[in-house]
Amino acid sequence: MTADNRLVGNLSTFKIVTMVVAAAAPMGAVIGIIPISMAIGSGSVTPLIFIVTAALLLCFAVGYAAMSKRISASGGFYTYIAKGLGRPAAMAAAVIAICAYLALTLLLLAGVGNFGSTVADRLTGNDVPWWIFAGIALAVVAVMGAREISVAGNVLAVLLGIEILAIVVLDVAIVSDKGLAAFPLAAMNPGDLFTVGSFGLGVMFAFTTFLGFESAAIYAEESQNPKRTIPRATYAAVLSIGMFYAITTWIMVGGIGTENVTDTASEKLSGLAFWLSSQYAFSALTTVMYITVLTSLLAAMIALHNATSRYIFSVGREGALLPTWFGVAHPKYDTPARASAVVTVITTTVTLGFAISGADPYLKMLTIMTGVGTLGIILLQGLTAAAIVAYFWRNSRSNTGAIVGSAVGCVAFAIISVLIVNNFKTLVGTESNWINILPWGLLGAAVIGYFWGLWLRSNRPTAYARIGTFGEGTADSQDTDIVPAHS
Repeated sequence: MTADNRLVGNLSTFKIVTMVVAAAAPMGAVIGIIPISMAIGSGSVTPLIFIVTAALLLCFAVGYAAMSKRISASGGFYTYIAKGLGRPAAMAAAVIAICAYLALTLLLLAGVGNFGSTVADRLTGNDVPWWIFAGIALAVVAVMGAREISVAGNVLAVLLGIEILAIVVLDVAIVSDKGLAAFPLAAMNPGDLFTVGSFGLGVMFAFTTFLGFESAAIYAEESQNPKRTIPRATYAAVLSIGMFYAITTWIMVGGIGTENVTDTASEKLSGLAFWLSSQYAFSALTTVMYITVLTSLLAAMIALHNATSRYIFSVGREGALLPTWFGVAHPKYDTPARASAVVTVITTTVTLGFAISGADPYLKMLTIMTGVGTLGIILLQGLTAAAIVAYFWRNSRSNTGAIVGSAVGCVAFAIISVLIVNNFKTLVGTESNWINILPWGLLGAAVIGYFWGLWLRSNRPTAYARIGTFGEGTADSQDTDIVPAHS
């Protein structure tokens, strides 16, 4: 452990990309998100929607990559926002980040429990309670969170490879049967973007499948050469995720038939990919796909647990929002072991609450956490885009690519945030009106974080001055707090 509690590691671009893509849970997206997007979102032009979404995220990635070359800290977006929008905004962002990543970790935990029970029933015929699989996942993730990050990277590489292979086998089976018809030109017709289905809902669902791509910066301190590794990993993650989803959904549309996409997806929903497997492949692949849904969710849970731990560690070591105890690295592994343990305790407690109450893990725990987590990450990305614009406008106006790209990203994230709030019940899959309280609860927590930052400035100036200070670069040392001193 270094004197200033910086994390240590030797992560390559490949391992960071692996963790980022694993967080996006490709098999989970193919099973759970893409079918509903086809059903009530963008229908047969879903493949094109993924290309549009990837293009928007690449615009944001230009500024993101430029910022990561100047600032290398495990605080990621939190640190960027402190440098661009000021310390009170960083406090708001820290609250959003911790809540969002905890929610995403919990939704994946619920998914592991739910699909674990489903797989056990399919393979053995026994009804195993979901919380047993959730408990096993918690134990595995707790161990991975405390050990060297390279260990988690190796495990994720194996799990991710298996789920990607299963999807590729399904793609190949459909193409082998359909030939060029597996790539219908109608699915890539720009003229149908706003006439087939709902463009807004389609983009909203597409953005949810990219959740996790932004976590590359969190591993900056643990990478080989962050000023090169993080930009490369970011671009590689967006391109690989975008291309993979676009091609896979294109083939799925071809396998279903463009004229039948909406009706078939509405009928099959989470069973759509399994139905395609039974139509074009073989029963063994269907069984493997059931298992890889489970491993996909576990891999994503490991990745997001790591991301949550590093946010808590980064905020804790500065002593502004959380006690400095959270920001102490493991003496042997140089990992945020204390923060990881806290995440494990929180997720275990929440899971026990749902299990004891008898709540359905899929219909209750997973859906609630999906809405909170998705909205939180999109808000965080929007704040970061605005921070990057402000940072480079003050420090390097010649970097027009970073400014323009981040501005485009900021607008896109703002629009998606509005779409999520307006369609929150659709996103979480419930008709209950009380669920609409959750977005405002998240925003309220962010406001409290912001005012806490203002309180720190007046009452604990030493702690306030440490906010967002863990970063490297020529311009980082200057005070970029743009809030007037008298406010």
